[in-house]
Amino acid sequence: MSDDNEKHILSLLGESDPEKVREGARLAGSTGLSSAIPELVRHMSSPNIGVQEAVDRALRKIGGPEVVHAAIPLLRSDDAPVRNLSMDLLRHLGNSDLPSLQSLLHDDDPDVRIFVADILGATASALAVPSLCQALLNDPEVNVRYQAAVSLGELAFPEAAPCLNKALDDEEWVQFSVIEALIKIKDSSSIGAMVKALGKSSELVASVIVDALGEMGNIKAVPLLLKGLDKSPTPLGNKIVKAVVNIMGEHSLNLLGSKECNRLRGYLPSALEDEDPTTQQAAIKALAVLGGPGASSHVLRYASRLDPEQDADRVVDAIEALIGIGATPELEAALNGDNELTGQIAMQVLLQTDEAKALSMMMQGFWNHSRDMQRVMILELAGRAGREDEDFFLDVLDRHQDGAVLRGALLFLGRKGDPDLVLDKILPFLEHPYNDVKEAALESCIALHTPAVEAYFKELLKHPDPVQRMIGAYGLGFFDIENSISELTEALNDDSPDVRKVAVEAFGRGCPIREEYLELIEVKLADESREVRMAVFDTLGLCSDERFIKSLIMGLDDVDPWVRVRCAERLGEQKITEAIAPLVGMLSDDNQLVVIKSISALGMIGGEAAFRALLPFLEHEDRDVSEAAEEAAKLIHRQSGE
Repeated sequence: MSDDNEKHILSLLGESDPEKVREGARLAGSTGLSSAIPELVRHMSSPNIGVQEAVDRALRKIGGPEVVHAAIPLLRSDDAPVRNLSMDLLRHLGNSDLPSLQSLLHDDDPDVRIFVADILGATASALAVPSLCQALLNDPEVNVRYQAAVSLGELAFPEAAPCLNKALDDEEWVQFSVIEALIKIKDSSSIGAMVKALGKSSELVASVIVDALGEMGNIKAVPLLLKGLDKSPTPLGNKIVKAVVNIMGEHSLNLLGSKECNRLRGYLPSALEDEDPTTQQAAIKALAVLGGPGASSHVLRYASRLDPEQDADRVVDAIEALIGIGATPELEAALNGDNELTGQIAMQVLLQTDEAKALSMMMQGFWNHSRDMQRVMILELAGRAGREDEDFFLDVLDRHQDGAVLRGALLFLGRKGDPDLVLDKILPFLEHPYNDVKEAALESCIALHTPAVEAYFKELLKHPDPVQRMIGAYGLGFFDIENSISELTEALNDDSPDVRKVAVEAFGRGCPIREEYLELIEVKLADESREVRMAVFDTLGLCSDERFIKSLIMGLDDVDPWVRVRCAERLGEQKITEAIAPLVGMLSDDNQLVVIKSISALGMIGGEAAFRALLPFLEHEDRDVSEAAEEAAKLIHRQSGE
């Protein structure tokens, strides 16, 4: 740099105008002008924040021992902002002149020693460790020792562990910072020192040490902590339990051996009563693995104190612990007890427990619960119980009135019951006043699939109640049609359109449909009920035989718009190209829904003719129609690209 430029920069820094000083600082920093350091440091005391920031940036850019030397005197400033600014600068640049900083650890002013101990913690240099250790162990001022421990933790070099271990004997205030530093360093040599300090520390410090050992996660601490359990007051013992569980991990606790597991198990109930939720959770996790006499009772007692909404996660943890412990007598007692919350928890546990006795407990306690709980229980029981349990479900049919519970029992009996024993119990429910119970009974009968059930369905077709005739026609559709051809043919001509509709569906349960069945069904295309006609078209839409396709296309001329819609949908699903022309004709239909469904069908069928037919509808005045046309056109476009 030329002398003129240097003079210009120094001249700007000598001005009183803040803007000129800021410009001078900017130039000094960008050129690395070391001769400007004294002036820059002088301006660190400026009342102008902008000047302070500009000077700080410039000094950081210049850097080096000269900046450190120049900034150190500001540590003695009575102006706190100036002092803090210099500390920040030295934290950033202290590495460039550690000896100068370290020498200040022997300064007569304890405040300076505190500041320097703080600064050395930010240097990220292992060379700072010896001097900080010396300060930690020998400085007469407690705040200096405290800050030295904090900085050693910030540096986190294992070389600091020996002096930190020794400092565990210091005052309580220092001990806290020492423990925090040891957590960050995680040196195994500190485990023994920390455990040894437990017996000599205050209850508060001992508690912090135990938490630290748990956080450090070194397995060497486990046997040492367990030995101290018997000598520890209850709060500290609870902390030790949490630390051991955290170090081992709940799933590895059994590795401790039976003696140590028994010792730990004995302290879990106390830990479960601790005020700290994290200690409670550790105890819950340990009980799930270690179990033992009364373990379920302890967890249930804990769970009874929780709020199901506010403590939902903790309730889940309790349930998982109880599942781990298994189906115990205490759990059964809770299931049948007066406490609704623990009863619900016990039920949820048993629902997720694979043990055979869990199933037995639920069946034995079934009648002690509310209707809502019984509804949940019956479905789980129906899924897990075996034929040997059918007496329970037959008892439910005899005694219960709730439709949901009855459906669960019927579901089991149809799938797993002995047909010869349960059929007579199920059949009366086909006439139950609740439709959902009727449906469940029907599904159960179909699931039994015996000749006796088939014969009963045939008899139902003679019933005076059309609902019962409909049930008969529906049920026969799941048997061999050949055995029921005469009964179903008669049902096709029943007075009730619902019966005729179900009979059509029964004939069409499988494709291809036999020729003689097809002739019977096609006659119903002229049925007076649109529901029957739609059932015919739905049945024909399942198959792609040419004859069926012609019938579907003919259905586009049906007098009922809903039938026309159904035929358009089926033709689109089958991608019948022969239907494009009649579907295009449907685009002028008076019914908006027919037009929209025809557009959709054309989109599914695709092709050039369908695309051209849709183009005029892209700008249709009816927004629903134009949007349907746009979607259909996009679909055809995508298909053509693929």
